[in-house]
Amino acid sequence: MTGAGTPGGVRRTQAERRARTRNALLEAAARGLSTYGYANLALERVAAEAGYTRGALYHQFANKEELALAVVRWVEETWNAEVGRLAAEQADPVDALLAIARGHAVYCRRDVARVMTVLAVEFAGQDHPVGRAITEIADRFVTDCAALIAAARAAGTVPAGPPPQETAQACLGVVEAVGIQLAGQAPHDTELAERAVRGLLGLPPTHTDTEVHA
Repeated sequence: MTGAGTPGGVRRTQAERRARTRNALLEAAARGLSTYGYANLALERVAAEAGYTRGALYHQFANKEELALAVVRWVEETWNAEVGRLAAEQADPVDALLAIARGHAVYCRRDVARVMTVLAVEFAGQDHPVGRAITEIADRFVTDCAALIAAARAAGTVPAGPPPQETAQACLGVVEAVGIQLAGQAPHDTELAERAVRGLLGLPPTHTDTEVHA
């Protein structure tokens, strides 16, 4: 067994420190991108807000583009862990779609949630690596939601409507809009996100405690 004082133990400690530094820089950069966008992101500010020097940032990321791409991947990973997992646990496709709506609203309570929308707008119409990464993630989301919508229609749990792909694109738009506009306004953020997706699917809203006590 390798002890803490052995080279193996040192390597693990160094790897853990590097991972903590990287995660802190990514979260600070995500907040910065959400607030200022890519063009106005100052790497010195990112490093300072994370509690590190600019040199420590450049030790992890070669430049702003590499940092932004890493942030996009990090946001996708955290979203999948916190929201995608909830959908994957549902056996029914409608439940999975509603889990995405509610889960995304909860995710948007974090101060990093606007980063994908901000970057998508900033790089719209440009052939840029960050813009391409955002588009690829959005396309995967739409494809997955379209498959759930098609499955729900095939099962007869939602009525027929516009093509699944277009309906899924609309779902992406509404969950992003509700999540951003009502960020942190619990429980209304999750309730209205679910209502919006139910409406797109052609389902009636459900009665909730917030309606009873309004």
